[in-house]
Amino acid sequence: MNNSQDGRPRIPPGQVVTQKFPVMTAGTPRTTDKSEWTLTLDGEVENAVTLGWAAFNALPKREFVTDIHCVTKWSKLDTRWEGVDLDVLYDLVRPSGDARYVQARADGDYTANLRLADLLDGQAIVATQFDGKPLTADHGGPARLVAPRLYFWKSAKWLRGLHFSQYDYKGYWEKLGYHNYGDPWEEQRYR
Repeated sequence: MNNSQDGRPRIPPGQVVTQKFPVMTAGTPRTTDKSEWTLTLDGEVENAVTLGWAAFNALPKREFVTDIHCVTKWSKLDTRWEGVDLDVLYDLVRPSGDARYVQARADGDYTANLRLADLLDGQAIVATQFDGKPLTADHGGPARLVAPRLYFWKSAKWLRGLHFSQYDYKGYWEKLGYHNYGDPWEEQRYR
């Protein structure tokens, strides 16, 4: 398979390409509809904010085409998302210089821990559309994080908050024994 732009193979070791988009979920959280949905951006920031659906969708959007890789060993190539770039959200709240981590918070008490460096410079978005259509609840709608440098469990479905911090708070799966970082090219599946 062709190499990616950074020189790594496009398909990480141990992965199998699928044309399907498997639905993988931890539990069955009660999700909210767009009329009640909010996204809270807080923590070590200058301007903490909670955005409703209309305010969030008034932010600049972009299309994001990327490959995604699940810890269960499937990869889906050239997925097409649309949403708000993490760089836009970063500029909105202006995290302190000490904030190096983000805890993604989602419905169902789900969390995922990520390094801020893996989210900025065009590397991640909060997606509201997949393949030209509104994101379905099965795939995390109305909004989900998409951070493709890491295994897809880090791309929290049903996203409700991004907490910026100097501390690396473990997420849902990390507390249960999954690898703290989750790099697919290093096969960092479990501790």
